[in-house]
Amino acid sequence: MHRSTDEPTGGTVPAGSRAHPYADGPDPGQVPDPARVDPSVLRALLRRHGWQRRGGAQGRYSRWVPPGPAAGTSLLVPDSTAFPDGEDLLAEALTALTRSATPSARDILVALTVPSDEIRWWRDVPEAASGAADWTGADQLRTAARQILLAGSLAVRGRAGHHGARHRRKARSALGGTLVGPAADGRSLTAFVPVDAGRAVAVQLYAALHAAREAVDYQRATGGMDAFDAAVAAGVSRELTEAVVSLVRGAEGARITLAWAPAAGTPEGCPASPEPVEFSPGDLLALRLAGVRYLQDEPSVPVRITGAVVRLRRSGPRGPGVVRLRVLAGAEVAHVRIELDEEAYRIAGHAHLVGLPVRVEGRLENRGGFRRLTGASQVAPVQVDEAERDRLMKSLHENVDFFEEACTGEEG
Repeated sequence: MHRSTDEPTGGTVPAGSRAHPYADGPDPGQVPDPARVDPSVLRALLRRHGWQRRGGAQGRYSRWVPPGPAAGTSLLVPDSTAFPDGEDLLAEALTALTRSATPSARDILVALTVPSDEIRWWRDVPEAASGAADWTGADQLRTAARQILLAGSLAVRGRAGHHGARHRRKARSALGGTLVGPAADGRSLTAFVPVDAGRAVAVQLYAALHAAREAVDYQRATGGMDAFDAAVAAGVSRELTEAVVSLVRGAEGARITLAWAPAAGTPEGCPASPEPVEFSPGDLLALRLAGVRYLQDEPSVPVRITGAVVRLRRSGPRGPGVVRLRVLAGAEVAHVRIELDEEAYRIAGHAHLVGLPVRVEGRLENRGGFRRLTGASQVAPVQVDEAERDRLMKSLHENVDFFEEACTGEEG
Protein backbone atom coordinates (compact mmCIF):
# COMPACT_ATOMS: atom_id res chain seq x y z
CA MET A 1 0.00 0.00 0.00
CA HIS A 2 1.13 3.54 -0.69
CA ARG A 3 1.72 5.98 2.14
CA SER A 4 -0.15 9.24 2.54
CA THR A 5 2.47 11.95 2.55
CA ASP A 6 3.26 15.49 1.52
CA GLU A 7 6.80 14.67 0.38
CA PRO A 8 7.86 12.67 -2.67
CA THR A 9 8.88 9.09 -1.96
CA GLY A 10 9.08 5.92 -3.90
CA GLY A 11 5.41 5.31 -3.12
CA THR A 12 4.13 8.84 -3.38
CA VAL A 13 0.42 9.35 -3.95
CA PRO A 14 -1.31 12.70 -4.35
CA ALA A 15 -1.07 14.89 -1.28
CA GLY A 16 -3.65 14.07 1.35
CA SER A 17 -4.90 11.03 -0.56
CA ARG A 18 -5.26 7.40 0.40
CA ALA A 19 -4.05 4.33 -1.44
CA HIS A 20 -6.45 2.48 -3.69
CA PRO A 21 -8.19 -0.16 -1.50
CA TYR A 22 -7.87 -2.69 -4.33
CA ALA A 23 -4.28 -1.71 -5.24
CA ASP A 24 -3.14 -5.32 -4.90
CA GLY A 25 -6.17 -6.72 -6.72
CA PRO A 26 -9.85 -7.12 -5.79
CA ASP A 27 -10.51 -8.58 -2.36
CA PRO A 28 -13.38 -11.08 -2.19
CA GLY A 29 -14.03 -9.86 1.35
CA GLN A 30 -14.68 -6.30 0.21
CA VAL A 31 -18.04 -6.62 -1.53
CA PRO A 32 -20.04 -3.37 -1.76
CA ASP A 33 -23.40 -3.50 0.01
CA PRO A 34 -25.98 -4.43 -2.68
CA ALA A 35 -28.62 -2.38 -0.86
CA ARG A 36 -26.55 0.75 -1.53
CA VAL A 37 -25.75 0.06 -5.18
CA ASP A 38 -27.95 1.38 -7.97
CA PRO A 39 -27.93 -1.11 -10.90
CA SER A 40 -28.02 1.79 -13.38
CA VAL A 41 -24.81 3.17 -11.84
CA LEU A 42 -23.16 -0.24 -12.10
CA ARG A 43 -24.16 -0.49 -15.77
CA ALA A 44 -22.81 3.01 -16.46
CA LEU A 45 -19.47 2.13 -14.85
CA LEU A 46 -19.21 -1.16 -16.75
CA ARG A 47 -19.83 0.69 -20.01
CA ARG A 48 -17.27 3.39 -19.11
CA HIS A 49 -14.59 0.77 -18.51
CA GLY A 50 -15.13 -1.06 -21.77
CA TRP A 51 -17.39 -3.93 -20.69
CA GLN A 52 -19.76 -5.08 -23.44
CA ARG A 53 -23.42 -5.87 -23.14
CA ARG A 54 -24.16 -9.31 -24.55
CA GLY A 55 -27.89 -9.88 -24.38
CA GLY A 56 -29.99 -10.77 -21.36
CA ALA A 57 -33.71 -10.81 -20.58
CA GLN A 58 -35.21 -7.58 -21.88
CA GLY A 59 -36.53 -5.48 -19.01
CA ARG A 60 -35.19 -7.87 -16.36
CA TYR A 61 -31.39 -8.13 -16.57
CA SER A 62 -28.44 -7.70 -18.93
CA ARG A 63 -25.30 -9.77 -19.39
CA TRP A 64 -21.92 -7.96 -19.45
CA VAL A 65 -18.55 -9.35 -20.49
CA PRO A 66 -15.18 -7.74 -19.69
CA PRO A 67 -13.05 -6.14 -22.40
CA GLY A 68 -10.19 -7.90 -24.12
CA PRO A 69 -9.76 -11.03 -26.22
CA ALA A 70 -9.48 -13.28 -23.16
CA ALA A 71 -12.72 -12.13 -21.56
CA GLY A 72 -13.39 -13.55 -18.14
CA THR A 73 -16.57 -14.37 -16.25
CA SER A 74 -19.62 -12.37 -17.38
CA LEU A 75 -21.95 -10.52 -15.01
CA LEU A 76 -25.73 -10.61 -14.86
CA VAL A 77 -26.89 -7.14 -13.82
CA PRO A 78 -30.59 -6.61 -13.00
CA ASP A 79 -32.37 -3.67 -14.57
CA SER A 80 -33.91 -3.01 -11.15
CA THR A 81 -33.90 -4.52 -7.68
CA ALA A 82 -37.69 -4.24 -7.64
CA PHE A 83 -38.00 -7.70 -9.20
CA PRO A 84 -38.12 -10.68 -6.80
CA ASP A 85 -34.62 -11.91 -7.72
CA GLY A 86 -33.16 -8.47 -8.51
CA GLU A 87 -31.25 -7.98 -5.28
CA ASP A 88 -29.87 -11.53 -5.38
CA LEU A 89 -28.65 -11.02 -8.95
CA LEU A 90 -27.00 -7.75 -7.98
CA ALA A 91 -25.24 -9.36 -4.99
CA GLU A 92 -23.96 -12.16 -7.23
CA ALA A 93 -22.72 -9.65 -9.81
CA LEU A 94 -20.84 -7.67 -7.16
CA THR A 95 -19.28 -10.81 -5.71
CA ALA A 96 -18.17 -11.91 -9.18
CA LEU A 97 -16.69 -8.46 -9.77
CA THR A 98 -14.53 -8.73 -6.64
CA ARG A 99 -13.21 -12.07 -7.95
CA SER A 100 -12.58 -10.86 -11.48
CA ALA A 101 -9.01 -10.67 -12.74
CA THR A 102 -9.99 -7.89 -15.15
CA PRO A 103 -7.96 -4.76 -14.22
CA SER A 104 -10.98 -2.45 -14.53
CA ALA A 105 -12.88 -4.44 -11.90
CA ARG A 106 -10.99 -2.73 -9.08
CA ASP A 107 -11.85 0.73 -10.42
CA ILE A 108 -15.53 -0.13 -10.73
CA LEU A 109 -15.58 -1.44 -7.16
CA VAL A 110 -14.03 1.75 -5.82
CA ALA A 111 -16.49 3.93 -7.73
CA LEU A 112 -19.37 1.89 -6.30
CA THR A 113 -18.05 2.06 -2.74
CA VAL A 114 -17.50 5.85 -2.73
CA PRO A 115 -19.24 7.91 -5.45
CA SER A 116 -16.25 9.62 -7.04
CA ASP A 117 -15.20 11.62 -10.06
CA GLU A 118 -12.37 9.80 -11.83
CA ILE A 119 -9.24 11.56 -13.04
CA ARG A 120 -7.00 9.46 -15.25
CA TRP A 121 -3.43 10.21 -16.27
CA TRP A 122 -1.70 8.44 -19.14
CA ARG A 123 1.90 8.90 -20.32
CA ASP A 124 3.17 7.68 -23.68
CA VAL A 125 6.60 6.41 -22.69
CA PRO A 126 8.95 4.20 -24.75
CA GLU A 127 9.23 0.56 -23.83
CA ALA A 128 12.24 -0.17 -21.62
CA ALA A 129 14.60 -2.98 -22.47
CA SER A 130 12.62 -5.28 -20.19
CA GLY A 131 9.45 -4.58 -22.16
CA ALA A 132 7.89 -2.27 -19.56
CA ALA A 133 8.42 1.24 -18.25
CA ASP A 134 10.89 1.32 -15.38
CA TRP A 135 10.00 2.15 -11.78
CA THR A 136 11.22 5.74 -12.06
CA GLY A 137 8.44 6.37 -14.56
CA ALA A 138 5.86 5.19 -12.03
CA ASP A 139 7.33 7.51 -9.40
CA GLN A 140 7.31 10.43 -11.85
CA LEU A 141 3.67 9.74 -12.74
CA ARG A 142 2.58 9.63 -9.10
CA THR A 143 4.44 12.85 -8.33
CA ALA A 144 2.92 14.67 -11.29
CA ALA A 145 -0.56 13.45 -10.37
CA ARG A 146 -0.06 14.66 -6.82
CA GLN A 147 1.01 18.09 -8.07
CA ILE A 148 -1.91 18.40 -10.50
CA LEU A 149 -4.47 17.50 -7.85
CA LEU A 150 -2.92 19.95 -5.42
CA ALA A 151 -2.90 22.71 -8.07
CA GLY A 152 -6.62 22.14 -8.63
CA SER A 153 -7.35 22.22 -4.91
CA LEU A 154 -5.31 25.42 -4.50
CA ALA A 155 -7.33 27.06 -7.29
CA VAL A 156 -10.54 26.22 -5.42
CA ARG A 157 -9.20 28.19 -2.43
CA GLY A 158 -8.46 31.22 -4.64
CA ARG A 159 -7.17 32.24 -8.06
CA ALA A 160 -3.49 33.21 -8.30
CA GLY A 161 -0.71 32.93 -10.83
CA HIS A 162 1.56 31.69 -8.04
CA HIS A 163 0.18 30.22 -4.81
CA GLY A 164 3.48 29.45 -3.11
CA ALA A 165 2.89 28.30 0.45
CA ARG A 166 -0.54 29.92 0.66
CA HIS A 167 -3.67 27.81 1.30
CA ARG A 168 -1.72 24.56 1.23
CA ARG A 169 -3.05 23.15 4.49
CA LYS A 170 -6.67 23.55 3.38
CA ALA A 171 -5.87 22.41 -0.14
CA ARG A 172 -4.28 19.19 1.10
CA SER A 173 -7.12 18.62 3.56
CA ALA A 174 -9.66 18.82 0.73
CA LEU A 175 -7.90 15.87 -0.94
CA GLY A 176 -7.99 13.72 2.19
CA GLY A 177 -10.56 11.25 0.84
CA THR A 178 -9.00 10.83 -2.59
CA LEU A 179 -8.26 7.21 -3.53
CA VAL A 180 -5.34 6.46 -5.82
CA GLY A 181 -4.82 3.38 -7.95
CA PRO A 182 -1.52 1.67 -8.73
CA ALA A 183 0.91 3.01 -11.34
CA ALA A 184 3.18 0.02 -11.64
CA ASP A 185 3.80 0.42 -15.37
CA GLY A 186 4.60 4.14 -15.18
CA ARG A 187 2.04 4.82 -17.89
CA SER A 188 -1.40 5.12 -16.30
CA LEU A 189 -2.85 6.17 -12.97
CA THR A 190 -6.38 6.84 -11.73
CA ALA A 191 -7.49 9.01 -8.83
CA PHE A 192 -11.00 8.76 -7.39
CA VAL A 193 -12.07 12.13 -5.97
CA PRO A 194 -15.13 11.74 -3.68
CA VAL A 195 -18.07 13.83 -4.85
CA ASP A 196 -19.04 14.95 -1.34
CA ALA A 197 -15.71 16.58 -0.48
CA GLY A 198 -13.85 16.88 -3.74
CA ARG A 199 -16.16 17.63 -6.65
CA ALA A 200 -15.13 21.30 -6.60
CA VAL A 201 -11.54 20.17 -7.19
CA ALA A 202 -12.50 17.97 -10.15
CA VAL A 203 -14.60 20.73 -11.73
CA GLN A 204 -11.79 23.24 -11.21
CA LEU A 205 -9.26 20.92 -12.83
CA TYR A 206 -11.55 20.45 -15.82
CA ALA A 207 -11.64 24.22 -16.38
CA ALA A 208 -7.95 24.80 -15.61
CA LEU A 209 -6.56 22.01 -17.80
CA HIS A 210 -8.59 23.07 -20.84
CA ALA A 211 -7.63 26.72 -20.26
CA ALA A 212 -3.96 25.70 -20.06
CA ARG A 213 -4.29 23.75 -23.31
CA GLU A 214 -5.82 26.76 -25.07
CA ALA A 215 -3.16 29.11 -23.69
CA VAL A 216 -0.39 26.82 -24.92
CA ASP A 217 -1.98 26.67 -28.38
CA TYR A 218 -2.18 30.47 -28.48
CA GLN A 219 1.44 30.89 -27.42
CA ARG A 220 2.70 28.36 -29.94
CA ALA A 221 0.69 30.00 -32.73
CA THR A 222 1.42 33.66 -31.96
CA GLY A 223 4.33 33.76 -29.53
CA GLY A 224 2.18 35.82 -27.15
CA MET A 225 1.67 35.02 -23.47
CA ASP A 226 -1.54 37.00 -22.94
CA ALA A 227 -3.70 33.89 -22.93
CA PHE A 228 -1.88 32.62 -19.85
CA ASP A 229 -2.76 35.84 -18.03
CA ALA A 230 -6.45 35.32 -18.79
CA ALA A 231 -6.19 31.61 -17.85
CA VAL A 232 -5.54 32.47 -14.20
CA ALA A 233 -9.27 33.15 -13.83
CA ALA A 234 -9.89 29.52 -14.86
CA GLY A 235 -7.48 28.19 -12.23
CA VAL A 236 -4.21 28.00 -14.18
CA SER A 237 -1.14 28.76 -12.06
CA ARG A 238 2.57 28.20 -11.82
CA GLU A 239 1.79 25.12 -9.72
CA LEU A 240 -0.33 23.64 -12.52
CA THR A 241 2.09 24.44 -15.35
CA GLU A 242 5.00 22.92 -13.40
CA ALA A 243 2.90 19.83 -12.68
CA VAL A 244 2.08 19.34 -16.36
CA VAL A 245 5.76 19.80 -17.24
CA SER A 246 6.57 17.07 -14.72
CA LEU A 247 3.95 14.81 -16.29
CA VAL A 248 5.17 15.29 -19.89
CA ARG A 249 8.94 15.41 -19.30
CA GLY A 250 10.59 12.25 -20.62
CA ALA A 251 7.43 11.06 -22.39
CA GLU A 252 6.29 11.29 -25.98
CA GLY A 253 2.98 12.73 -24.81
CA ALA A 254 0.49 12.72 -21.93
CA ARG A 255 -3.27 12.69 -21.60
CA ILE A 256 -5.59 13.61 -18.71
CA THR A 257 -9.22 12.47 -18.72
CA LEU A 258 -12.04 13.31 -16.31
CA ALA A 259 -15.19 11.22 -15.84
CA TRP A 260 -18.00 12.29 -13.53
CA ALA A 261 -19.48 9.95 -10.92
CA PRO A 262 -22.62 8.37 -12.46
CA ALA A 263 -24.33 8.44 -9.06
CA ALA A 264 -23.94 12.24 -8.84
CA GLY A 265 -24.53 13.22 -12.45
CA THR A 266 -22.83 15.94 -14.48
CA PRO A 267 -21.75 19.17 -12.73
CA GLU A 268 -23.47 22.33 -13.88
CA GLY A 269 -21.70 23.98 -16.78
CA CYS A 270 -19.65 20.89 -17.68
CA PRO A 271 -20.11 18.42 -20.55
CA ALA A 272 -21.37 14.95 -19.69
CA SER A 273 -18.25 13.36 -21.23
CA PRO A 274 -15.33 15.82 -21.10
CA GLU A 275 -12.81 15.57 -23.90
CA PRO A 276 -9.34 14.38 -22.80
CA VAL A 277 -6.66 17.06 -22.52
CA GLU A 278 -3.38 16.17 -24.20
CA PHE A 279 0.08 17.69 -23.93
CA SER A 280 3.26 16.92 -25.86
CA PRO A 281 6.98 17.69 -25.49
CA GLY A 282 6.45 20.57 -27.91
CA ASP A 283 4.31 22.27 -25.25
CA LEU A 284 7.02 22.31 -22.60
CA LEU A 285 8.61 25.61 -23.60
CA ALA A 286 5.30 27.49 -23.41
CA LEU A 287 4.48 25.91 -20.04
CA ARG A 288 7.89 26.78 -18.60
CA LEU A 289 7.66 30.37 -19.86
CA ALA A 290 4.23 30.65 -18.26
CA GLY A 291 5.60 29.42 -14.93
CA VAL A 292 8.32 32.07 -14.98
CA ARG A 293 5.78 34.73 -15.93
CA TYR A 294 3.45 33.74 -13.09
CA LEU A 295 6.29 33.84 -10.57
CA GLN A 296 7.44 37.29 -11.67
CA ASP A 297 4.00 38.87 -11.99
CA GLU A 298 2.33 37.70 -8.78
CA PRO A 299 2.59 40.68 -6.38
CA SER A 300 3.69 40.59 -2.77
CA VAL A 301 0.82 40.73 -0.28
CA PRO A 302 0.43 43.20 2.62
CA VAL A 303 -0.51 41.28 5.78
CA ARG A 304 -0.88 41.62 9.52
CA ILE A 305 0.17 38.29 11.00
CA THR A 306 -0.25 36.78 14.44
CA GLY A 307 2.12 33.92 15.08
CA ALA A 308 4.04 31.92 17.65
CA VAL A 309 7.83 32.34 17.62
CA VAL A 310 9.35 28.90 17.04
CA ARG A 311 12.91 29.83 16.13
CA LEU A 312 15.30 32.75 16.67
CA ARG A 313 18.76 33.23 15.18
CA ARG A 314 21.34 35.99 14.98
CA SER A 315 25.07 36.07 14.47
CA GLY A 316 25.97 37.62 17.85
CA PRO A 317 24.58 38.54 21.27
CA ARG A 318 23.33 41.90 19.94
CA GLY A 319 22.02 43.37 16.72
CA PRO A 320 19.34 42.30 14.24
CA GLY A 321 18.26 38.71 13.78
CA VAL A 322 15.89 36.32 12.05
CA VAL A 323 12.81 34.73 13.58
CA ARG A 324 10.45 32.06 12.33
CA LEU A 325 6.76 32.27 13.17
CA ARG A 326 4.16 29.55 13.11
CA VAL A 327 1.24 31.50 11.69
CA LEU A 328 -1.91 31.51 13.80
CA ALA A 329 -3.89 34.15 11.89
CA GLY A 330 -3.54 36.74 9.15
CA ALA A 331 -2.12 34.66 6.27
CA GLU A 332 -2.81 31.30 4.63
CA VAL A 333 0.70 29.95 5.18
CA ALA A 334 2.03 27.64 7.87
CA HIS A 335 5.28 29.50 8.72
CA VAL A 336 7.02 32.74 7.82
CA ARG A 337 10.62 33.93 8.15
CA ILE A 338 11.19 37.53 9.24
CA GLU A 339 14.32 39.67 9.56
CA LEU A 340 13.97 42.01 12.56
CA ASP A 341 16.01 44.89 13.92
CA GLU A 342 17.53 44.60 17.40
CA GLU A 343 14.54 46.00 19.30
CA ALA A 344 11.95 43.94 17.44
CA TYR A 345 14.12 40.83 17.82
CA ARG A 346 14.27 41.45 21.59
CA ILE A 347 10.47 41.73 21.75
CA ALA A 348 10.08 38.48 19.82
CA GLY A 349 12.57 36.72 22.13
CA HIS A 350 10.73 37.85 25.27
CA ALA A 351 7.39 36.77 23.83
CA HIS A 352 8.89 33.39 23.03
CA LEU A 353 10.17 33.01 26.62
CA VAL A 354 6.79 33.67 28.23
CA GLY A 355 4.77 31.72 25.69
CA LEU A 356 3.02 34.60 23.95
CA PRO A 357 2.48 35.01 20.20
CA VAL A 358 3.43 38.23 18.46
CA ARG A 359 1.68 40.41 15.92
CA VAL A 360 3.64 41.93 13.04
CA GLU A 361 2.87 43.84 9.86
CA GLY A 362 4.73 43.52 6.56
CA ARG A 363 4.56 42.09 3.07
CA LEU A 364 4.57 38.41 2.10
CA GLU A 365 7.11 38.10 -0.71
CA ASN A 366 6.21 35.84 -3.62
CA ARG A 367 9.80 34.87 -4.47
CA GLY A 368 10.12 32.89 -1.28
CA GLY A 369 6.86 31.13 -2.03
CA PHE A 370 5.13 33.62 0.31
CA ARG A 371 7.13 32.21 3.22
CA ARG A 372 9.10 35.40 3.89
CA LEU A 373 7.82 38.63 5.43
CA THR A 374 9.66 41.83 4.50
CA GLY A 375 9.35 45.38 5.80
CA ALA A 376 8.36 44.10 9.25
CA SER A 377 6.98 46.69 11.65
CA GLN A 378 4.68 47.06 14.67
CA VAL A 379 6.06 43.94 16.38
CA ALA A 380 4.21 43.41 19.65
CA PRO A 381 3.22 40.50 21.92
CA VAL A 382 -0.42 39.44 21.94
CA GLN A 383 -2.36 38.44 25.03
CA VAL A 384 -4.05 35.02 24.83
CA ASP A 385 -6.21 32.94 27.16
CA GLU A 386 -4.64 30.52 29.63
CA ALA A 387 -5.30 27.40 27.57
CA GLU A 388 -3.57 28.84 24.51
CA ARG A 389 -0.73 30.15 26.67
CA ASP A 390 -0.15 26.68 28.15
CA ARG A 391 -0.10 25.13 24.68
CA LEU A 392 2.44 27.68 23.46
CA MET A 393 4.62 27.11 26.52
CA LYS A 394 4.56 23.38 25.83
CA SER A 395 5.71 24.13 22.29
CA LEU A 396 8.54 26.26 23.73
CA HIS A 397 9.82 23.40 25.89
CA GLU A 398 9.64 20.98 22.98
CA ASN A 399 11.80 23.37 20.91
CA VAL A 400 14.08 24.64 23.67
CA ASP A 401 17.23 23.78 21.67
CA PHE A 402 16.28 26.34 19.04
CA PHE A 403 16.02 29.07 21.65
CA GLU A 404 19.30 28.13 23.32
CA GLU A 405 21.03 28.36 19.93
CA ALA A 406 19.58 31.82 19.46
CA CYS A 407 20.77 32.99 22.85
CA THR A 408 24.30 31.80 22.20
CA GLY A 409 24.41 33.28 18.70
CA GLU A 410 24.71 29.89 16.96
CA GLU A 411 23.13 29.00 13.64
CA GLY A 412 19.61 27.57 13.93
